[in-house]
Amino acid sequence: MLYLDLGIVTVLIVLNGLLAMSELAIVSSRPARLAGLVEKRVKGARRALALASDPGKFLSTVQIGITLIGVLSGAFSGATLGLRLASWLIEAGLPPGIAEPVGVGIVVAFITYASLIVGELVPKQIALRDPEAVAVKVAPAMVLLAKASHPLVWLLDRSGKILLWLLGHREQAADRVSEDEIRTLVAEAENAGVLEPGEKDWIAGVMRLGDLAVGAVMTPRHEVDSINLEDSNDQIFADLLESEHSHLVVFDGNREGAIGIVSAKDLLDVYLAGKIPKVRDLVREAPIIPEALDARDVVMLLRGAPVHMGLVHDEYGVFQGVVTSADILEAIVGSFHTKDGPAEPAAVKRDDGSYLISGWMPALEAAHLLGITLPTSRPYQTFAGFLLQEFGKIPNVGDRIEDEGWQFEVADLDGRRIDKVLASRLEPA
Repeated sequence: MLYLDLGIVTVLIVLNGLLAMSELAIVSSRPARLAGLVEKRVKGARRALALASDPGKFLSTVQIGITLIGVLSGAFSGATLGLRLASWLIEAGLPPGIAEPVGVGIVVAFITYASLIVGELVPKQIALRDPEAVAVKVAPAMVLLAKASHPLVWLLDRSGKILLWLLGHREQAADRVSEDEIRTLVAEAENAGVLEPGEKDWIAGVMRLGDLAVGAVMTPRHEVDSINLEDSNDQIFADLLESEHSHLVVFDGNREGAIGIVSAKDLLDVYLAGKIPKVRDLVREAPIIPEALDARDVVMLLRGAPVHMGLVHDEYGVFQGVVTSADILEAIVGSFHTKDGPAEPAAVKRDDGSYLISGWMPALEAAHLLGITLPTSRPYQTFAGFLLQEFGKIPNVGDRIEDEGWQFEVADLDGRRIDKVLASRLEPA
């Protein structure tokens, strides 16, 4: 009988561990991964996904099993094994008043220890290491258990929902994944070697596209190479020779509105043939992009355009600059090497912990680098625009301003444009 009682207690502890492992595995499993296993036709994946999508009934089923096991384990530990050990202690010469509490206490302590290790900690650690793999294996058994205890599960599930309703939780919690969670997962994947070096930055760049307005990635109009149809042929030829780009923006007298673009190759072909080109006939239409559009939508527009260059105009129809597919790519992976040498870094960290930041750096990237908060609606797209907003005027070299624990000092100006800024963290008071 002693061995039978020990066997029953061992089986109950193991069953408790299996239920605890199943509960944590299915609750911790990601629906997207389970859906992927369903597409691969992994056995048990569909049932695991169904259980994960309705956790109320599943948790009720598991709790019924764990509660029954706990009651039975307590009964066997106290009423059988504890009394047997107490009898053995009495036979060994211990007084009955001491032998009974000591015997029951030793048995309860041992079973509690075994229940914590075998019935809780180890199974849950196994479930956390690979929840989806465990979930698909235990799902068929959990479905059978749920069907067997359906009436009681229905009662518990309904009672739980009524109590939640009374407590004010009357809406189903949405299973949302935030951008911060995605960044954390990407960082963990890079540390684990799943992602190659640099891929984390590329993924972060893609995620930023939806937050960047086109003004943050476009080439502003004062840096755009252009041709004016009202200029003489010699001037047009000179503008073409000075340009390093394959396409030039075309104006018809009015610099506030571009009429299209022209290919430098088309113009050169005519000049090389010894003729004077009719520039107006060579002008190609380019998509007109509102300045308020975000960079992600610009990608879709450029994909459907015959020329991968868009003309950016503000709400008043005034030309502001151009955006190309190369600009979008640079916003994701960073600037490319130019003929003058390596691309200028947007920010350089100095030995003292301060940063030398270029004014053209997107304000969103600078905010992420420095850990500062930007307003959701803002009239600027670059770090220079952020500082102009803070200063309230065009600053001079050496002017300083403090904001959100940082001191910003204008280190260099390019005309009226803020070119370099020194950002130093302020010491706490």
